Amino acid sequence: MSIKNDMVVQFNYTLRDEQGEVLETNEGLDPIAYLHGHDNMMPGVEDAINGKEAGEKFSVTLPAASTYGERNEDCEQRVSVKHLQGAKVWKPGMRALINTDQGQRQVTIIKVGKFMATVDINHPLAGRELTFDIEIVDARDATDEEKAHGHAHGKGGHQH
Repeated sequence: MSIKNDMVVQFNYTLRDEQGEVLETNEGLDPIAYLHGHDNMMPGVEDAINGKEAGEKFSVTLPAASTYGERNEDCEQRVSVKHLQGAKVWKPGMRALINTDQGQRQVTIIKVGKFMATVDINHPLAGRELTFDIEIVDARDATDEEKAHGHAHGKGGHQH
């Protein structure tokens, strides 16, 4: 069955940078599950998966615009050090989590003082061409509830 909108897709992946170095993988973990066609996945990855079938393995190299976006050099912000999560002592280059109106966001420390820090709010992989090695594990029609909620339920998906 070819993957199309309103299907729950489960897949494994390995993410590589421009030099082929592994940046991220879910190897040894449960497959990722998402509801296809509902903006739950990076557009480039979803486009690459569209029309594939369970059992297929493939690689796709995607531009920044269809994954984590282009780098915006004007994305520096000053935040209170007390809002940085992930360490007790901060140094330039470290990554931290901050809470925003849109949920948690990963930032990179540029400069840190006693009370305030300057952070880069670009995603750490923004502006990079990335290669995804993908294995489609399973695909099934979404339930009415999953379509109504706009996301996959169950293992690898959203847990209510």
